[in-house]
Amino acid sequence: MDTALVPQAGIPHKKKKNKYRKYAPLLIMMVPGLLYLLFNNYLPMLGIAIAFKKINFAKGLLESDWVAFENFKYLFKTSDAFIITRNTILYNLLFIVVGTFLSFACAILLNEIKNKAVLKFYQSIITLPHLISMVIVSYLVYALLSADTGFMNHTVLPWFGMKDGISWYTEEKYWPWILTLVHFWKSVGYSSIVFFAALLGIDEEYYEAARLDGASRLQQIRHITLPILTPVIIMLTLLSIGRIFYSDFGLFYQVPMNSGALFNTTATIDTYVFKGLMGSGDIGMSAAAGVYQSIVGFLLVMLANYIVRLYSKDSALF
Repeated sequence: MDTALVPQAGIPHKKKKNKYRKYAPLLIMMVPGLLYLLFNNYLPMLGIAIAFKKINFAKGLLESDWVAFENFKYLFKTSDAFIITRNTILYNLLFIVVGTFLSFACAILLNEIKNKAVLKFYQSIITLPHLISMVIVSYLVYALLSADTGFMNHTVLPWFGMKDGISWYTEEKYWPWILTLVHFWKSVGYSSIVFFAALLGIDEEYYEAARLDGASRLQQIRHITLPILTPVIIMLTLLSIGRIFYSDFGLFYQVPMNSGALFNTTATIDTYVFKGLMGSGDIGMSAAAGVYQSIVGFLLVMLANYIVRLYSKDSALF
């Protein structure tokens, strides 16, 4: 009997062992990242239980009483629920739509600069605001808007014949504009880096062919740049939609200097919960707000991704 024709039971096991041995370096490289995800992203999810408990520090977290959805009622029963929800959603919608357009336009302008030294200079200038602490930004804004010593009241407004000045920190109507300008000044330069990196990946031959056909620069952007970057724009927009119920705490709390007179235009869910937490020390309520924001953000991402899939499956996240 020819032994070569007899199947050897050890061969599949040996191949499987060699396969694991082949990918062992990659598996070892994955360990730090997986541990980070486990401790930073997944284990803290157990804290969701805090949202359904009335925390008693004497009893501890595990022994504290369950209160079901009582903590969530704080957000929905308060008379300010509509104001903080409206501000959070509308500000974020504005930031997503206008911010994406400005970041894209900024990236295109950077792409037009051919001198590398000048390009690095402008990149540094536009990304610098992102590196500045929001505490420092709040004092820069205060230096501009202070009623007593502010640059606007003492230098700019007198040029237009306004001698009395404006009490900026008590006038609500100006702050939607102020907060929007501060946000874009601080974030657009950094956000444009993603679009600029994507622009660098576009083959220059597309533009050369378009120029030979007589296409203007705007036509090249419309018919070449925009279609190629559409998946990137959609991806970033979907990720932004997931955080539409969150707000930049520093922007809405520190920049207005926590002025109570500006509540109707500067209060968001995050700042409202923080004030409630500082006032009452109710950790369960704060956790409930975080759970609420996460669930709504998840549902919005799923819905937005579903809508994108209806038009283009390749552009959807999943």
